[in-house]
Amino acid sequence: MTPARTGRDRPIKGPAPRPCASCPYRQDAPSGVWEASEYETLTGYDAPTYAQPERLFLCHQNDADSDAARLCGGWVGCHGTELLALRLATADGTLAAEDVDSTLTYSSPIALFGSGREAADHGVADIDQPGASAQAAISKIVRRRRLT
Repeated sequence: MTPARTGRDRPIKGPAPRPCASCPYRQDAPSGVWEASEYETLTGYDAPTYAQPERLFLCHQNDADSDAARLCGGWVGCHGTELLALRLATADGTLAAEDVDSTLTYSSPIALFGSGREAADHGVADIDQPGASAQAAISKIVRRRRLT
C-alpha cells in the first residue's frame, strides 16, 4: 500500500476496474498481509472530509513513480467522493483529467468494507499468524516488487 501525493510531472491514473486481490479494503482479502501501521493508515480517511489526510492512497501493485501509478480501487470504492485527497488531486491536476469522472463515479464490483476502520480491524486480526492465503499473497507481492 502506498499513500502518496507526489510532485511528479505525470498525473496519477484513476482506479483499476476492480481492486486487486490483496487490497485491504476487500472483504475477501486475507488478514495479516500488511504491517499494522499500513492498516491504521486506512482509518484516517473515515474522518470528516476536512480532517482527512491530504495524501492519495495509491494501489500497492503499481510504483508511485511509474507511468502506471493509479488510485487504489478499494480506497475510492470505500470512501467515495468524500475524500479530501481526491478533491485536492482533482483541483491541482494530480489526478489525470481523463480519469476524474470515472473516479468520481467508481463502483467496485467486489464487496468492500464499509469503512477504513472495518478494513483495518480485519487486516490486523491475523497479523501475528497470517494464514496460508495471506502468506501466499505476501509472497506474490514480494516477487512482484522485486521485478519492478
